[in-house]
Amino acid sequence: MTTNPLNEKIINATVKMLQISEDESGQRIDNYLLAKLKGVPKSLIYRIVRKGEVRVNKGRIKPEYKLQTGDTVRIPPVRVAEKEQAPISNKLNKVAALEKQIIFEDDCLLVLNKPSGIAVHGGSGLSFGVIEALRSLRPEARFLELVHRIDRDTSGILLVAKKRSALRNLHEQLRIKTVKKDYLALVRGQWQSHVKVIRAPLLKNELSGGERIVRVNEQGKPSETRFAIEERYPTATLVRASPVTGRTHQIRVHTQYAGHPIALDDKYGDKEFDQQMQKLGLNRLFLHAYSIKFEHPKSGEELRLTAPLDENMKGILKKLRENKA
Repeated sequence: MTTNPLNEKIINATVKMLQISEDESGQRIDNYLLAKLKGVPKSLIYRIVRKGEVRVNKGRIKPEYKLQTGDTVRIPPVRVAEKEQAPISNKLNKVAALEKQIIFEDDCLLVLNKPSGIAVHGGSGLSFGVIEALRSLRPEARFLELVHRIDRDTSGILLVAKKRSALRNLHEQLRIKTVKKDYLALVRGQWQSHVKVIRAPLLKNELSGGERIVRVNEQGKPSETRFAIEERYPTATLVRASPVTGRTHQIRVHTQYAGHPIALDDKYGDKEFDQQMQKLGLNRLFLHAYSIKFEHPKSGEELRLTAPLDENMKGILKKLRENKA
């Protein structure tokens, strides 16, 4: 990747002619280009496709075209405005730290215990994301794609496919709801024992600044989360939340709807409760993807993986137990 004096970054300096392998087939051309032209905004991808600068088998295509094995894709030279980048040493430190968070890896799957505060993808003003970091950690991996997403401030288990066949298999498992995910959340007050399931439709809204806010609304999509109490404290409860559906901010909004917002949730939280938890030393949203159960996409073996809480979360629970005693 080179730069030029016009404050532009050259992502692709010459015309490339690429042939689609069997593992790459089945994906949309826009998604394929996003992976090949890392750092290029989606708007520019769509523009070069619409203008016919990207061609498949010498013909024009639409962004939703699904690639087939043996297709020849023409990718034109692409330049984008150069953004101010974080110091390379900061990025290298973050990438190296992620290596230690890998909890499972084989030839078709990588499972990460994602730290809080790191987005799964670069974009929205962020040049660094988990998937970009993993691609730099595994430059030999021809295919690395997220199976699912978790919020930037949520920590815990994140599945990354190393083969398209694995991605398709895991997406099917998610679709038919055979994947079981459990989260741990520290919520305000005493969670009521009889509240074991929350079914409340969720509607996504985008505010003028581009911020996403989700609300319980009858016009929203059906959403369901199951809850169990893990531990009680004088002013808070540690709950296990198991989402049946996978809506944006689902657990965060459902706990708020139940009257028990999650500690240090900057969108749906309670300031007074947050201040209490900050005095104990909490410095992040207390929501962690703790465990996942699914079938291995190649062997069919049932896998159950767990990701330990970080030191800040463990320290807060220890202090809450001491206060209870």
